[in-house]
Amino acid sequence: MDETAIRRALTRIAHEIVEKNKGIEDCVLIGIRTRGIYLAERLAQRIHEIEGHPVEVSELDITSYRDDRKAIIKLAGGESAAAAESGIVAKPMIVQDKRVILFDDVLYTGRTIRAAMDALMDCGRPQNIQLAVLVDRGHRELPIRPDYVGKNVPTSKQEQIVVSLQEVDDEDKVTIIHQRGHTG
Repeated sequence: MDETAIRRALTRIAHEIVEKNKGIEDCVLIGIRTRGIYLAERLAQRIHEIEGHPVEVSELDITSYRDDRKAIIKLAGGESAAAAESGIVAKPMIVQDKRVILFDDVLYTGRTIRAAMDALMDCGRPQNIQLAVLVDRGHRELPIRPDYVGKNVPTSKQEQIVVSLQEVDDEDKVTIIHQRGHTG
């Protein structure tokens, strides 16, 4: 995907979100750090252009909720450090009774999304959680399916999807990296 394809995908997702939710009332966009937050901010801008009203955006850091961490520190009383700290960063956000649209750059095994949902539930009980991704590459290990997809990109497990965004990487593109280091 090049810059134009990414822009078109985000515009389409914005329209789909507005249509499915019959507007943006009680909707909150939450981007998963790192690239998900930039995509969520771009999406919010497009929704504002469509609806004429801003939609709240926040960033979610799921580091302490990942299941691939080797050790979880136990606090006094037996509560894990992951459960004790909020995953929402930058500004506090209330997700209670909100329609949360969670945004990430690539959906692969589903483990990142599972960690994000755990973090969200520690912040409150949303009315519902919807998932938007720029790229769905398949190979799910958990029963997680996106509500909004920019592009389905079938890959092998030996390939990797790399999303580059202007805000982080100085360019917008999606690349498939093959096992031997060739790009396509």
